Order: sequence, then structure tokens, then C-alpha cells
Amino acid sequence: MRVLIAEDDTVSRTILRRAVEKLGHECLAASDGDEAWRLYEETPDLDVIISDWMMPGMDGVELCRRVRNSEKNGYTHFIFLTALGDRGHLLTGLQAGADDYLSKPLDRDELQVRLISASRITTLHRKLERQNAELARLKDKFFEQARRDPLTDLGNRLQLREDLEMLKGRAERYGHTYCAALCDIDFFKLYNDHYGHPAGDKILVRVASTLKDGCRKGDALYRYGGEEFLVILPGQTLESATTVADRLRKDVEALKIPHEAKNLPGVVTISAGVAELSAEHPKTSDELLKEADTALYRAKQAGRNRVTRYDGKAD
Repeated sequence: MRVLIAEDDTVSRTILRRAVEKLGHECLAASDGDEAWRLYEETPDLDVIISDWMMPGMDGVELCRRVRNSEKNGYTHFIFLTALGDRGHLLTGLQAGADDYLSKPLDRDELQVRLISASRITTLHRKLERQNAELARLKDKFFEQARRDPLTDLGNRLQLREDLEMLKGRAERYGHTYCAALCDIDFFKLYNDHYGHPAGDKILVRVASTLKDGCRKGDALYRYGGEEFLVILPGQTLESATTVADRLRKDVEALKIPHEAKNLPGVVTISAGVAELSAEHPKTSDELLKEADTALYRAKQAGRNRVTRYDGKAD
């Protein structure tokens, strides 16, 4: 272990240091509390502090309190050096955060026992810290996975719902405008029936990748469900968002993925419906999605492979 000794008496400090090193530990020594605190802050992975009670400047109790209140990573086992007449102060030391004590004059066997105990405790603390770090990592991982579509690695509906509420708040607070473009792969069921579901999954991944590549930084893409994808376009008007959605439609058509089960152009295409949310026309997230869905339905009715914007009229 790495042990720090804080002892103002030169002889006692030398004896204790040699005893600690003879037991196989690395040792640092300080002649007062201020120097001990500086070494504590500067030294990584400090396992144990053995501190005298009374020292010039900062005393052992204050040193112990500072160590316990420090935001430094890792746990440092704190042992007080006490003369027989100082044992009445032990409760004060324990309340300050000390773990153990050593009696003066030094007994080497007692020192070994205390350091064995310290080694076990610090090992357990480090194991607990690693486990907590792993639990935090897994928590973050599961949190992220719960909001991702496993096939396309896009945000799912849970992520969409959270993001829409945030964007709606910004629209209400700052007057921001944003649009939603709901895209659907044309005749996807026919594609699955003709080529098989594994091929259909590959098309979903490829279309998702193409849509993602066509989005600007700041845009957000989600798998809305089945063969539907939703693009959120912050800062866009209904007209400019329609232009963006049509560009994405052309990008998918340009892939020229064969779709023999449908009519011309005989390749995989998408249709899209666009709706807008603004401070001037407030609405709920559900209303926005319903409007985009209505516009998508009209694009399909008009022959598919096209983009339609919501015109304010419900079906």
C-alpha cells in the first residue's frame, strides 16, 4: 500500500517510517498537518494516513476532516497515533472520520495488524467503487438502448416523445419553429412478400442510413414504426421542410434498389407528409404527428413517391 505518515516528532516519524517500509509498503512522511494535506492532494492512490493528534499548524483532527470532505477519488484509511493519555479523544477522532488508532509508543505487531485491516478495507472500497462505476455504465447503456431502435440504431418512439416535448417547450418559450416529416417506404409489404423479411430488414437499414446521411446537423431521425421514419427539422418553415423532405425522397429513389413487386419506377421509393409547429400555431405533439400522418396519407392517395404538406384541413 501507499502510506502517508504525519508526525512532527523527528524520531517518532523515522521509527514509524522504517517500520512501515519494513512491512513492504511505500511510505511518504510529513512533519506537520499542512505538509500532510499537500501530499494527500498531490499523491494519487493514497491508501492509508497515519497521523499524530497534535501537530504544528493543522492538527490531526482537522486533517482527518479535510480528507473525509475531499472530493478526491478513492477511499483513504485514516489511523490516529495516540498516547495512553489521549484515548479520551478517540471518540472525537472517530467522529471526524478516523477508522482506527495506534498507541504510542509504537508496537510493530500492532502496526502490522492495523495495516492488514486497512488493506482489507481499502480493497473492499476499491471493489465497491469499480462495481458502482460498472453499474453506472450499465445504467447509461440500458437508458440509451431503451431509446434506440435495435435494427436501424435510430431513436425510437420513447426518444421521440421526450425530444418532441423539449422542442415544444422551446417553441413556446423562445418562438422556435420546427417541422416534422413522416416518411413511409412505398409498398413495403409487397417487398417483404416478394423478397422475404430478411431482405426487408436490409432495406429498412439502408433507407434509414440514406435518410440519416441526408439530414443536417441538428436534425433528428427516428424509426416511427414498421416501415415509417420521422424526421424532425428545427428552424424550418413548412415550405423549406417540404423541400428537404423531397430531397430525401429523391435520395432514396436514387439508390435504385429493385422492387419488382410494384409498378414503375420499379425501385424502392418513399412518400412523406410534412407538418409544422410554431409559436403562432401552438399544438400538442400528438396533433403535430397526426397532421404529418394526414399529409402522408394524402401523398399515398396521390400516387406515392411524393411529398405532401399539411394544408390545415383534416380528412
